[in-house]
Amino acid sequence: MLVLVTRPAHSAEQTARRLRDLGHEPLLLPLRRPLHVNAAAADALVATSGAIAVTSAEAIRVISTLGEAIRPHLTRPLFAVGEATAKKAESLGFRSVSSSSGNGRDLADLVAARGADGLLYLAGLPRAETFEERLRELGMRFSIAECYRMQPLAPDPAEIEAIFSGRGPDAILFYSRQTADDFFHVAELRSALPQGSGIRLLCLSETVAEAIPAALKKNVAIAPMPDEGSLLSLL
Repeated sequence: MLVLVTRPAHSAEQTARRLRDLGHEPLLLPLRRPLHVNAAAADALVATSGAIAVTSAEAIRVISTLGEAIRPHLTRPLFAVGEATAKKAESLGFRSVSSSSGNGRDLADLVAARGADGLLYLAGLPRAETFEERLRELGMRFSIAECYRMQPLAPDPAEIEAIFSGRGPDAILFYSRQTADDFFHVAELRSALPQGSGIRLLCLSETVAEAIPAALKKNVAIAPMPDEGSLLSLL
């Protein structure tokens, strides 16, 4: 099966390896790229002493660039959305890592259950604010350090033509609401998916699926859990 991956390049390469292992052929079309703000993460870590929360592996990539400056913070509890992000934190050296299997609201519930008041949230832009909204509902104190930005990438029309000419992909993977929005805001990509298209649109969550145009909703399948393994199980 030909599978189009719309993730940023560094994540897309990992997904491509998993797809090949499953017997599929990946096609890569990154629609965002990260811009790290390392100083924001470094300053926030020095200014705080409590638990840390991340809702994306990108935040772990940011702090992994801090070198020896991260060492004093590895004993701090770290809360992450998803097992994959949690494993990245553990591989960096964090000794007390907890993860939620759901979304940001689930992570906030876990933070509250563990009594991790005075939390530092290493966040990105743009982002869904479900995690911080739930923390406020629960009366938890926290601070936010915006340590990366996901910048849109304009795909080359020739690259789009090469992907969709001939057979084209059998399925497209969407990991975030922003990326799905980006995809359908590109005229050449919209025209590559006419109403009668049979291309499957596989979404990590219901929130991601909301960005799919109404005319293509019949093509949508949503992962049973918001993690890559569940998403790839739809293929």
